[in-house]
Amino acid sequence: MPRQQIYDMPFGKVYDCLVAKAERKGRTRDEVDELTRWLTGYDSDDIVAAYIDNTTYGDFFRKIPKLNPNAELIKGSICGVKIEEIEDPLMKQIRYLDKLVDELARGKDVEKIKRG
Repeated sequence: MPRQQIYDMPFGKVYDCLVAKAERKGRTRDEVDELTRWLTGYDSDDIVAAYIDNTTYGDFFRKIPKLNPNAELIKGSICGVKIEEIEDPLMKQIRYLDKLVDELARGKDVEKIKRG
């Protein structure tokens, strides 16, 4: 069976994985939601709608209201790839959220994660 591209996967499926990663380390869905809102400009209702409507993960990021200007400050590696070296803007945004949740799962304070 061919590997499904992350862009084509349902938002809810990927988001559940991000939440599960955070919850395994004692963090909450609310914290993941807060970081998602900070990064994308979506509000809570938008996130729930994307989850319920089976929006693809790619479309979720293609349609973000406004990428947070501080997203450029997100650096480091995720899945062995340095975020600052990713050329595809859509994949970079996806990896930004991965990195935020990774930092959350590692115990970093939410306000510090938001690079404010």
